[in-house]
Amino acid sequence: MQKNEIAVNYGKDAKKMVKELLAELKMEKGLKKDASIGLKPNLVVSKKASSGATTSPEIVEGVIEYLQEQGYSNITIMESSWIGDSTTKAFKVCGYEEISKKYNVPLLDLKKDKTKTIKIKELTLEVCASVHEVDFLINLPVLKGHCQTRMTCALKNMKGCIPDNEKRRYHTIGLHKPIAYLNKALKQDLTIVDGMMGDLTFEEGGTPVEMERIIIGKDPVLIDSYVAELMGYSIEDVDYINIAAELGVGSTDVANAIITEYGKENKNTIGIKDSNKVSRLAKHVVQKDACSACYGSLIHALQRLEDKGKLGRLKEKIYIGQAFQKESLEGLGIGLCTKEFSNNIMGCPPKAKDIVKYLEEKI
Repeated sequence: MQKNEIAVNYGKDAKKMVKELLAELKMEKGLKKDASIGLKPNLVVSKKASSGATTSPEIVEGVIEYLQEQGYSNITIMESSWIGDSTTKAFKVCGYEEISKKYNVPLLDLKKDKTKTIKIKELTLEVCASVHEVDFLINLPVLKGHCQTRMTCALKNMKGCIPDNEKRRYHTIGLHKPIAYLNKALKQDLTIVDGMMGDLTFEEGGTPVEMERIIIGKDPVLIDSYVAELMGYSIEDVDYINIAAELGVGSTDVANAIITEYGKENKNTIGIKDSNKVSRLAKHVVQKDACSACYGSLIHALQRLEDKGKLGRLKEKIYIGQAFQKESLEGLGIGLCTKEFSNNIMGCPPKAKDIVKYLEEKI
């Protein structure tokens, strides 16, 4: 896999999906069998993955099973929850204690780790030593919103690799610059994004949206640039992405990225009850058998319009779903299934960014 490649797998079985992707991409190629491998999930709070806040334990199980089947045994799950929450509690609540016992993989609370000082240009950073010293770091962020930085994914998830006093300092100097510089100090070798159940707006969960996808790549800047568009943002909307690119961490060139999608035949219709916020946004939608991947993009787009104060201008309903495949109707349809509508935004699934752009031009 090259740095300008992104692989996406759709479906409901997260464990199976991630193993399929890893097998297809052979991500362990060239990695010595005795290499130390760190797995960095997002366990920012003690909430289950269904809340949209934390990394699905099924994905982590799939990664561990795949690695162990290939002969790798020196694996550690390492994380630090946000200030005020207990990493130990998060390990338990989120199902990671069971994973540790089942696969004999240790859990490392980075709040208790030694630190290392690294200087990047004019900024001095304190990082957790164990993360810096690992041979191969696999970052496992959640695709979700954030109240201060708009989104959080590959780059921002590395904030769990610093001590609590450093987390406080990041907020005092502004999050974007230190997040970007941190990713220059700590290299993630592989990013596996949990896009199964990401939160619409908040890092701590509560407004979950099904997206039913796993995204893998080697370039965290490219991954975040791609995810930003999935959520309805432009790359310019998220400062730390651009700063990281300027530092040479990676590329924002999504237009020329090689994006390979798997499992489109596995896309499923919506299977969970929406949160109150999602239900409110969905009042603008007529959906019949909509798959979660497409519906999730639309909900993110509607949230972006609301953020801009433009959602109230939307007077007509938006149609989405597989049941509209053979219908030719007046109105706006979302996705390939509504291609016969008088107006249509193509994609399978479309990006929220494209939906936002279209709607802004029409309302």
